[in-house]
This record gives sequence, structure tokens and C-alpha cells, in this order.
Amino acid sequence: MAGQQRDISVSEFFAKNRHLLGFDNKRKALLMTVKEAVDNALDACEEAGHLPDIEVRITQIAEERFRVLVRDNGPGIVKQQIPNVFGKLLYGSKFHRLKMSRGQQGIGISAAGMYGLLTTGKSIRIVSRTSPKKEAHHYEIQIDTRKNLPNIVKEATVEVPWPSGTEVEIELVASYTKGRQSVDEYLEQTAIANPHARIVYSPPTGDPVVFPRGTDVLPAQTEAIKPHPYGVELGHLIKMLHETRSHWLTGFLQTEFCRIGPKVAEEICRRARLNPRAHPKRIARQEAEKLYHAIQDTRLMAPPTNCLAPIGAEQILTGLLKGVKAEFFTASTRPPAVYRGNPFQIEVGLAYGGALGRDPRHDEAEPVEVTGSLRGKGKVNGNGPPPATARVIRFANRVPLLYQQSACCIFKTVIDLDWRRYNLSQSTGALPQAPLVIMVHMASVWVPFTSESKEAIADYDEIRAEIKLALQDCARKLSAYLNRRKQQKYQGERRNIFLKYIAEVAAACQALDRRIDRQALIDDLTAMATKVTAQADEVLDDHGRPVVPDTSSGAEFGENTVVVDPDAPPEPGSFQLAS
Repeated sequence: MAGQQRDISVSEFFAKNRHLLGFDNKRKALLMTVKEAVDNALDACEEAGHLPDIEVRITQIAEERFRVLVRDNGPGIVKQQIPNVFGKLLYGSKFHRLKMSRGQQGIGISAAGMYGLLTTGKSIRIVSRTSPKKEAHHYEIQIDTRKNLPNIVKEATVEVPWPSGTEVEIELVASYTKGRQSVDEYLEQTAIANPHARIVYSPPTGDPVVFPRGTDVLPAQTEAIKPHPYGVELGHLIKMLHETRSHWLTGFLQTEFCRIGPKVAEEICRRARLNPRAHPKRIARQEAEKLYHAIQDTRLMAPPTNCLAPIGAEQILTGLLKGVKAEFFTASTRPPAVYRGNPFQIEVGLAYGGALGRDPRHDEAEPVEVTGSLRGKGKVNGNGPPPATARVIRFANRVPLLYQQSACCIFKTVIDLDWRRYNLSQSTGALPQAPLVIMVHMASVWVPFTSESKEAIADYDEIRAEIKLALQDCARKLSAYLNRRKQQKYQGERRNIFLKYIAEVAAACQALDRRIDRQALIDDLTAMATKVTAQADEVLDDHGRPVVPDTSSGAEFGENTVVVDPDAPPEPGSFQLAS
């Protein structure tokens, strides 16, 4: 038995348990391959200050065999690092730093290459160029799963027409379908959360799709921060004490953590009853435990937030206006908060009405042409389209989360919110019955995913509380809009009743007194009815919906709110989310 025991490399483990990384079926494998390559491309472009131009091409070469190619205009990868980045699991620059980024573990793209190797035997192909003055390096790499090391099959220099960037090509066994939880939906949602990126997508069937750039403003550059004392556990603290280069305990606290200055370091030592000039490496385990509890009992500032780059309410509106054909849009960005010492921010965007369907509580049924994805599929008849159900689109560090929705903290919080308080229909334990798209984004230095496949966010109380507050902020603005529209409709109905009887009242008055000018009385009564029901004239159109020609309007319902005419022609470059 002892002779049968041996080390297991991380590559070998994940090769046998690839479902843990999201490669549990052929359809999902194609999505994960594209997702990991695009996420890396966006991260690289943003860190280098390049507006992302990304090309995604999927070619079907057999019944269940596809070739995925993703190219970006980023800074490229230096020659020495290419084999390790693409041929070694758990290798990367993002795991050890506290800074917002899409990737975290150094698994994604190398795992996709490993899946391609396992299913087709083909190497992952990489071409990277760091400067127009330098040659492009071409590699074909396979992963040695026994040793978790790259095996270079081919290495050469090649000529490419682009000045800098990286091109990755993976051949794999997969299946392609459109609709929900597909590559199409992932790229559409990525375009919404990253309006600064331009993506050209060539699917296996059909014409290429271009997701144009909605803004030339790059996300703010982030800076890595040191760990916050509240987020460090006892075992990690002991390890840091043994590895530090500081010679004094107060120096260790100030250099290894953020938000600890000289006075706070002295206070922590006093609470722990430890000598401030004690050598950190000589601190015993019992003393380290006292130090740990003293840190937890000391009042500390929240960690800095220059490590985060949220989308921003304005850019959320830009993305939603491109991807959702609705009539009311609003967005909200919460102030930074902390969970386990890690800073994070929650952002929410709502899109309501328009082609999303009809709301049974507010709209009368009317014949409407209904097409597309978020326009509520179903037969259109004399009673109009069927009532719509709200849809939740989730993001973590600008990356769409398409699977494990019911296990995600975002979805649970949306369900638990009482939408009936905001004039929407909702059954217990269900999404609201309304033509509504709910977008929720979490930006953090370390997103607490429930698994290595990064598909759902863990249910922390601090995260749930921030999501709820952001949802309530947007829901209040939506409620104000719905109340306004309901009042306008009521005033319009009142006027119709007045106008219906004004002529008869004028005729009856003239019959009683021939001196009364019938037409003048009709004009006076009509003017009076119009004044009493003036609100009906403000923004009602033929369908009883508000019409605001200027899309920057809508501030009357709250900050970061836009009201548009849903029947207006779509803007150039707009698209619709997949159904």
C-alpha cells in the first residue's frame, strides 16, 4: 500500500475533475474557453491602458469539434512567460495581489488548453507580440499533467500584421447553440458591462456580429493594496510573522497591513500586552493569538478603495441603452463596503417596459409586435403579449455569471426583496412579474465564488446587505416613474369623461337661457377640463406611455435615470440580449 502512494499534481487532479472548473459538458466547455480567453484579453488591455479591440472567432471543423480563436490588442506577453501562462495551472500574477481583476486563480486559460488537449490531442497555439519593433513569438504548448509543467511542442518567430497583442487558438470537442447560457449571451452581456470595449464575434453559423464601443473612457487604473488586518486569520498571521523582514513588532504591523499607523500599532501591542520592539519571528503561538484578538478588538479604518474600478452608473446606463430595448433606465453605485477585510462595491441597473413585454398591473393589453430576446417571446394576439417576468443578469468584476443562478447571493437577494412595495407584482419566493431587466455587478479585490468555475457568489451577509440597498435605491426611482405614469393615465381618463359631456351640458344651458353662447361655453369648459387634467398632457403618447424626446431626461425620477421612447429606431450598433 505504501508503494502505491505518490504525489498528485494540481493539473492531474483537475484533469480528472474538470467539472470543478466548469468543463462538465460540451456546450459549457465552449463557453468557458471563450470566457477565459476574453477575460484575460480585457484585463491585459486595461492594465496597459489600451482601449480593448477583441476578435472572437469560432470555427466548426467537425460535427463536435470546434476551433476557438481569440485575439486582442493588448501589450502582449514576454517570450519567457508564454509557456508558464498557458501551460501551467495556478500560475499568474493576480492571486497574490489585492487588486480588482477578472482573473484570480491562474487556472482559466491553461485549463481550457488542457481540456482541448484531453479531448482532441491538439496543442494550444499562442502568438504574442509586445511591440511593433519586435518579432511575434509563436508557441504550441501542451500541459504535462503529471508535473504541472508546460511541454513546448513548437517555438518560432512569425510575421503578424498587428503591432502588439496576443492570439490564442484552442481546438476542442464541444457543441454550439444560441440562446441562454451560450457564447452569444456571454459576449452580449460582456459588451453591456464593458462599454469601452469593441468586440468582433464570428460565430460558427451566421454573419459576424460587432459590439461597438460605447465610450472611449477606460476604467480607472487600480492599485494593489496590502491585506487589511480584519481579513487575516490566525494561521495566516503566524505565517506572516515568520516571513516578515521587519525587526520590530510595530514595524511588522505597519509594513504588512494597510490602515495601521504608528499610534494604532502601539495600541494593538498594548492591548495584546506585547513589547512593541519584540522580534516578530520570536512571537510564540500563544502570543500570536493574543495579537490576533487585539487586532480584532481595535477600531480600524476600512481598507482603501483605489484597488476597485466599478463600472459607474453612467457607463451602466450606456451599456443597458445599447443592449436592452426598454423605456425606463436607472442605475445606482453603492459606496465601498468590506467583507472579511476585502473591499467591494455593488452596482445595480434596471431597465423597464418597452419591448420587454407588458406589465399586467399597469398596462392595458394592446396589440404589440413582439420579437427578439428580451422582448418577451410568445404569440401576439388581440390581448397583447403575455405578462413578462423579470430577468436577472449578474456580473462579478465585469464578468457575466451565466450558471448556478439559484445558488448566487445576487439572485437570492433579488428574490427576497419585496417588489410589491414598488408597484410590481410578485409571488412569494419568485421574481417580480414585470417587463424588467435587473443588472447587478459586484466589484471586489477577491470575489468569494462558490467554486473554481466562478459561476456564483457566496452568500455573505455584508454582500447581501449592499445588494439590497442598491436594489431599493433603483426600485424607488422605478416606483416614482410607475406612479407618475399611472397618474397620467388616470388624468387622461378623467378628461375623456369631461369632454364626453361638455357638449351636452352646453346645449342644455343654452336651452335654459338663449343668451348663452354655446360655443364659447364649450371652449371655456374644455379649457377648464384641460387645466384640471394638465398632467395628462405632459408626456403621454398614443399608447399611454411617457414620451421624452431628449434621452438625457428622466432626472425628475431620481439621479442617473433615463426615459426614452421605446418605439424609436435603435441606435447604430445597438443589440439585444439573447433569449
